[in-house]
Amino acid sequence: MVVNINSIKHLKIRLIAPITSWNKEYIGKIWIVNIKPNDFNGLNRESAVDTMQIKGADVQRFVEKRGQLTATQMDDITAAIAAIIDYQ
Repeated sequence: MVVNINSIKHLKIRLIAPITSWNKEYIGKIWIVNIKPNDFNGLNRESAVDTMQIKGADVQRFVEKRGQLTATQMDDITAAIAAIIDYQ
């Protein structure tokens, strides 16, 4: 899941956060964002974005785009990132 903006195209690195299978143990963890599958995001099961594992990845590693999250889901991910870095 790519989390940085596309307007910085000259950088050949994108920030990514891994998507994993949803687990009920994630409930209440402010750094985990629940994503339900739909036709738009391309997921086939309930999933979780783990913002504690954000890292940089070279754009050459991207093979194909599998889907896209809604603006609300991206806002939730942004809020989770802000929470873990204690941004106020």
